[in-house]
Amino acid sequence: MNPLHQPPVAVPCMYMRGGTSKGPFFNEADLPSDKATRDRVLLSIMGSPDKRQIDGLGGAHPLTSKVGIVRPSTVPGVDLDFLFAQLQPDKDTVDTTPNCGNMLAAVVPFALSSGMVHATADSTTLRVLTLNTDMQCDITVQTPLGSDGQRFVADTGDARIDGAPGTSAPITINFLDTAGSVCSGLLPTGQVKDRVRVLPTDTLQGFEPFDIDVTCIDNGMPLVLFKASDMGRTGYESVDAMNADTELKTRIEALRLQVSLLMGLGDVSTKNYPKMTLIAPPVKGGALTTRSFIPHVCHDAIGVLAAVTVGTACVLQGSVCEGVAVMQPGEHQALSVEHPTGEFSVALQTRAAPELPGGHEVTQAALLRTARLIMRGEAMAPAHIWNSGETP
Repeated sequence: MNPLHQPPVAVPCMYMRGGTSKGPFFNEADLPSDKATRDRVLLSIMGSPDKRQIDGLGGAHPLTSKVGIVRPSTVPGVDLDFLFAQLQPDKDTVDTTPNCGNMLAAVVPFALSSGMVHATADSTTLRVLTLNTDMQCDITVQTPLGSDGQRFVADTGDARIDGAPGTSAPITINFLDTAGSVCSGLLPTGQVKDRVRVLPTDTLQGFEPFDIDVTCIDNGMPLVLFKASDMGRTGYESVDAMNADTELKTRIEALRLQVSLLMGLGDVSTKNYPKMTLIAPPVKGGALTTRSFIPHVCHDAIGVLAAVTVGTACVLQGSVCEGVAVMQPGEHQALSVEHPTGEFSVALQTRAAPELPGGHEVTQAALLRTARLIMRGEAMAPAHIWNSGETP
């Protein structure tokens, strides 16, 4: 039979908000086992490439063009494996290299709601391995008894996160080992701060060569941090103003492509990392203000692991955050990272480590997120795409 004349394949999924992101979640067993076919199926389901994603589930923005894939883990001591996929509205790419801490918040609610695992107490803590970066974390969600005597994932409560409306039940994420998630280590250049000279290229023109101090760091997400003032900006510009600033975005992209080589990441012209983060002094009582590009669009907020990485840079002596961030003394730091729509609080446990660049080591990072199941059902994949390779 002509595959174009076959009915579409129904793929079970749950559409979920995780933190300030959202997208469909799938049981790995329900997707093609062949990676190339799986990626084509995901692109079709999300409606990419098309800037409106009008023919799919995508929301026409990188934050709503995300996919979660979950399976029971076979790793000793780990309950669930999570693969995050970043799609782009107008591109045909499926990037499973970086992690996403926001979508990570929805992994345990998805697994519980789909029956992959079962709750036995008023709260459930499961260990999750993120396959993208080989990072483990413990995620705790509330699972009270319902009126029918069955436990369920609570999504109502008084926890609030900036960037998501209203309040929800709290989800606690305790990261176990995040340093060097994509790069070779916490400080991939070996320095807390690097001085970089940025030059125009054949494809990135319209600016004069410039020198800038950066901190290249990866504590869950590869970031390049630099002072907004060094780019001739305040760091308090609106998201719309940042996205409309063509000259700024050109300079940032030229910096990103150049400094990625120093970070050992190679050519990142088609990658979603490193994220580029402008910093400025805080204005609302936090540790510092940020404007984060992901990597070409200014984020309305800041990513979970980006916030952890920014907080880590704040505690390192000699980073670009020194003299900008407002810090409190002590080994336990509760840092409020300000962003365009509010703030993101990160709890860091540190220890003095004079033998290491920066003089401190982050021994634990924890944060609060929320998530919600928005819809459950089936996503329809065209048969000719599903059957284009090996199927489960």
